[in-house]
Parts: sequence; C-alpha cells; structure tokens
Amino acid sequence: MSDSSPVPSSVVLDVWCELQCPDCRQALDDLRALRARYGDRLDIRLRHFPLEKHKHAFAAAQAAEEAAEQGQAWPYVEAVLGRVEQLDRAGEPFLVEAARELGLDAEEFDTALIDGRHILIVDADQAEGKAIGVTGTPTYVIGGERLDGGKSQEGLRERVEEIADRLLAESA
Repeated sequence: MSDSSPVPSSVVLDVWCELQCPDCRQALDDLRALRARYGDRLDIRLRHFPLEKHKHAFAAAQAAEEAAEQGQAWPYVEAVLGRVEQLDRAGEPFLVEAARELGLDAEEFDTALIDGRHILIVDADQAEGKAIGVTGTPTYVIGGERLDGGKSQEGLRERVEEIADRLLAESA
C-alpha cells in the first residue's frame, strides 16, 4: 500500500568536520544560519575527518557518535567546538564532562571511548572523505560539489545556499 502524500524533498549537505578544529567552530554560525533558512529541507549530516595534528580529534569524533546515539549529536558538537581550548587541554575527560553538562549518559560516553564501539563509523567517514578529496576541515559536499572551508570560509554559505536553492527548485 503506497502513501500518496507528497514527500517533502530535502537536500543533503555533508559537513566534514573535526571537533578540535577552530575553523569548524567558526563554521557553526553558517550552519545555524542554514538550519534557520531551510529547516527540514536541508539535511545537514555530520561527517568525521579527524586530523592527525589534533590528538583528541579521533576521540571527539567517537564521542560525537555516542551523542548521536543518545539523540544529541548537534548540541554536543556545538558544545565541544565552542570550547576547543578546553578539549586541547583536558582531552577525553572534557568530552565526558561536556556530555554530562548536556544531560547525556556520561558513563556511557566513558565506556564508548574505552570500548571503541564507534571507531568503525569514524574510520569509514575518514576513508570516504579521503576518497573524495577532503584534505581539511570544514569541507562541505552538496549536490556532488565539494567546498573547502579549511582554506577560507569566505562566501561558502552563499555558495551552499545557491546550490541548495537550485536543487530544491529542481525537485519541486
């Protein structure tokens, strides 16, 4: 039995991000603005691309996956990115504390970081990112186009909006 009601079309924006990256923190304002403008019509997906130069980035990516499992992916990402310096200094204990502050199950975060249950997701994202040419963060992929925000974020939101508007118009 098929449901004949029209499915609202949405466009996917993959955001290759690293939670110890100051450039990704700057990108949060753009992401908030895009969310406000498009709502459900733009599906913003967090993709992990931890950089080797940031020693806590891989653990932070795993913690973000645990936050997603507990239904708080973006609030957690924003909480951690908003305090990059604390993550630099404190590492994994800060990741657990940030979860506790959001009312998440901090013990489960601690366990997830120890047992590595989210490592495969992070590794798969990183491998896919490398395969499509991601070299730094943030990098956006929308409509098959890659926009590198690691070098400069100037004009990127406008470019994402242009592509999103075109794709939404085509699917209407």
